[in-house]
Amino acid sequence: MHRMAGVGHVGGNLSALDAMMLVHHEFLTEADRFVLSKGHAAGALYVTLWSRGLIAEAELDTFHADGTRLPGHPPAGHPAGRGLPGIRFGTGSLGHGLSLAGGLALAARLQGRQNRVFCLTSDGEWQEGSTLEALIFCAHRRLSNLTILIDHNRLQGFGTTGEVASLDPIGRALSGFAVEIREADGHDLADMRRALVPGTDQPVVVVLHTVKGHGVPAIEGRLDSHYLPLTEEQVREAMLGSDILGNGETA
Repeated sequence: MHRMAGVGHVGGNLSALDAMMLVHHEFLTEADRFVLSKGHAAGALYVTLWSRGLIAEAELDTFHADGTRLPGHPPAGHPAGRGLPGIRFGTGSLGHGLSLAGGLALAARLQGRQNRVFCLTSDGEWQEGSTLEALIFCAHRRLSNLTILIDHNRLQGFGTTGEVASLDPIGRALSGFAVEIREADGHDLADMRRALVPGTDQPVVVVLHTVKGHGVPAIEGRLDSHYLPLTEEQVREAMLGSDILGNGETA
């Protein structure tokens, strides 16, 4: 999708894809809600919705194209009523998703509903005051139906998170709030399953230790995977390495 569209952000999509797939396929019920705060991982969200049969495969070819329902960041809806299933908010600007998820979690409580709310954030957006203010609200309200996932790949647009504005270790930095901190390997399904079980009487924050560009050796852990699209050769190597082409070859 990213190669055909000629756009970047593929590194942050790949770091978040495992967690997004797991949440949607094993934890998210019809009553639950998911908010993608790191909106530049929209490609991974669209593929996840496709894997659940909610987006037609042919529509994935329209990613980032004019008039598409699948823009580079999740859309809030569409003026012609062609909104996407499971996407309630536009999350183009980072730092707003947790506030929206907190509102959903509080609304569910006030309405007496038992559903869970999942919010996937980047690690870089925790440098923003709006995200920390949202956590204050969620902790104060003891929104135990809220699970916050942090895609902790340690890279953002202009460097490592440690270089730009360090919160390391981020779990300890957030542990002063009235939340339950958990940590997991963001590419290990069993480890994430353990971390995503419902909490007790507090919001749960799951720090997912991930690798930017996961699964594509040419861009793994590289800053330029934040913006640059893959070359044709990198795409082919990635597909061969995972045997997506189905010919038994390995990279």
